[in-house]
Amino acid sequence: MAGHSKFKNIMHRKGAQDKKRSAQFSKLSREITVAAKMGMPDPDMNPRLRAAVNAAKAQSMPKDNIQRAIDKASKGDAENYEEVRYEGYGPGGVALIVEALTDNRNRTATNVRTAFSKNGGNLGASGAVSHGFERLGLIEYPASVGDEEKVLEAAIEAGAEDVQSDMGDGDENPGSHSIWVSVDSLHEVARELEKVLGEAEGVKLAWKPNLSVDVDADTAGTLMKLVDTLEDDDDVQTVWGNYEISDEVMAKLA
Repeated sequence: MAGHSKFKNIMHRKGAQDKKRSAQFSKLSREITVAAKMGMPDPDMNPRLRAAVNAAKAQSMPKDNIQRAIDKASKGDAENYEEVRYEGYGPGGVALIVEALTDNRNRTATNVRTAFSKNGGNLGASGAVSHGFERLGLIEYPASVGDEEKVLEAAIEAGAEDVQSDMGDGDENPGSHSIWVSVDSLHEVARELEKVLGEAEGVKLAWKPNLSVDVDADTAGTLMKLVDTLEDDDDVQTVWGNYEISDEVMAKLA
């Protein structure tokens, strides 16, 4: 089990989301509603809903908003959202997986295709890039919960598969721990970790790349524009990629 590998920029820059708070709340509400509709409206009885509620709390989403999103599903007021996955290549041959929740597949497909083509990428067929990723569970904690050794020990005890810690270097990069688990054991491991480390910032299904691509300064600007454009789309929930961008290049982009 690796305790020292870095996990950066695979989920894009965390700080970028701060500027998109209302859009983020809308996406979180959509995931909560879909999760509540697919299972029980009780987070304790519905692992996906529990993960969605935890993610909303981590983004400081008000309790009223969370409850409203759950109520929408249980009252049958919710739109019918479909889960859709798009796969393609960004600038520099970077592989991207785009996960969306949409009530209009044609609109979402058009928007995603346009984002790729206008920003140096190509949208591929289903399965075009996902073979280069593993479907795993991801549990995220801020670096402040403890050092690498403490988190690694807790993760091993809980039954995790891998831990990647970045202890950060100040306010701009406060650091984080990423704990990878099998899909089947995600909520069981999350429960065990909660006893030691407290509530996680994120508990979700994720795409972990088997190999990462180092992106140079010339490519990084266009790639980040593509990722930003995709993330700005209301229907897009998450963008995963196999890119690594050094701190020096990220500093130039900031």
